[in-house]
Amino acid sequence: MHKATILLYGIMICYFGHAQEAGIETGETGGTTDWKIEMLGSVATGSKTPFWNVSNRYGVVPLEAGNGYLRVAVTHEHKLGNNFYVNLGTDMIASSHHYRNVFLQQGFAEVGYKILLLSIGVKENYISLFDRDISSGDMVQSANARPIPEIRLAVPQFTVIPYTHGWLQFRGDFALGKSYDTDYLKYKHNKDAYYIRDVLWHHKSLHIRLSDTRNGFPLSLIIGLRHRAQWGGVSNNPVIGVQPHSWKDFVRIVLSRSGGADATPGDIINVLGNHVGSYDIKAGYVARNGFAAFVYKQHFFDDASGMEWYNYPDGLYGLQVNIPHFALLNSLVIEFLNTCHQSGPFHKIDFDHDKYPGFGGGGDDYYNHAGNYSTGLSYYSRSIGTPLIKSPEYNSSGWLGFENNRVQALHFGVKGYLSSIIAYRALVTSINGWGTHGRPLLKKSTGVMTGAGLTFYHPRLNGWQLKLDAATDTGNMFSKGTGLNLTIIKNGSY
Repeated sequence: MHKATILLYGIMICYFGHAQEAGIETGETGGTTDWKIEMLGSVATGSKTPFWNVSNRYGVVPLEAGNGYLRVAVTHEHKLGNNFYVNLGTDMIASSHHYRNVFLQQGFAEVGYKILLLSIGVKENYISLFDRDISSGDMVQSANARPIPEIRLAVPQFTVIPYTHGWLQFRGDFALGKSYDTDYLKYKHNKDAYYIRDVLWHHKSLHIRLSDTRNGFPLSLIIGLRHRAQWGGVSNNPVIGVQPHSWKDFVRIVLSRSGGADATPGDIINVLGNHVGSYDIKAGYVARNGFAAFVYKQHFFDDASGMEWYNYPDGLYGLQVNIPHFALLNSLVIEFLNTCHQSGPFHKIDFDHDKYPGFGGGGDDYYNHAGNYSTGLSYYSRSIGTPLIKSPEYNSSGWLGFENNRVQALHFGVKGYLSSIIAYRALVTSINGWGTHGRPLLKKSTGVMTGAGLTFYHPRLNGWQLKLDAATDTGNMFSKGTGLNLTIIKNGSY
């Protein structure tokens, strides 16, 4: 993991030195303030909101059927000249069926200098390579859960690396955050469950893109590395207690190293905290008329065996096609998700390393943690990664972890315009699940989830949008029933 961090810093230092010599400017000073008021009402025939009416919406739509919210957001962007700019934002929601009916969804302050952005607070950042609207979701960090408060240093846009004649670009980020869902977990789940409150988070990423920025060559390739870890906090089990959280422990987390003498035995034997990540690969063809086609693979890993591709069949496979000049079918994706292998069903630690080289891992148990972090890769009980690995919020047992992480899913998504004032999207997902290696299901769970949405604009109603989203679930994977979301949005600026 630390090699990606070192490489990111090196590229940034090189860029800043080159940019200073070139005297890059951002333009004149000035600022704009944007505001948004959003109202949603949701109904469903079952007890839960259907999958595609609740998933990949940053956790704002409640899972319980028959809900609604009022949302008010204000953002201000201001250029300070001499390459500096400032962004401020706040986003409040009053909602039914949430643990707290009024909560802060976003609240952040950002300072930017040239390509670099420092952000403090809670913000809905989307850093995936996959289509925000119609992809099934990134395996490491999707748009499914509420954002976690953090301090984040990023190069958010692909930026040309100096001295590569425009052929190489990069982007990346490095962040430290903290969970604030302790009271929710205490309220929502089994009172006898052990969990760690005030969990600390770290994530970083680095993506390198090979493409001709002068549009002379149509092929491109993106390769990247993602890393996310949870650590620190205090367990409600007095035997476990306070987890290591010093700056020295933070370095261990960043570099994926074993815990010190004050760590639990499992974190001393393996690595401190709970870690996941992915290798991202995306290859594309972009024609001069804007037509584009991409194929991608996100190889997810849960431990060292996954990093060495012992779980090679697993991951997200996808095809994305963009047809900008064909309004009726503007974009489409076809994706296949497989998480069944997980480096095999057994975790083989004791074996002859000389005769059988490698880590000998297995039983990876995606999104769960064999140690202390029983909530796994979730926040407010929603999966931080793909929603197709069923979130703990669905658990009727009160268990805090992921009950069904061995899945295979086929997903289709399309979007476009029915007319100049009506946009649409449609999603269809078929999924099978087998539980976990440690807790297999006696009979596989299945489901077909569909979603269709319309967004209405009108030139005489400046700033107004009307959205209508319908979704249906069948099978026993998530829920059964049909639902309808109606959203009214008013935007403005001054």
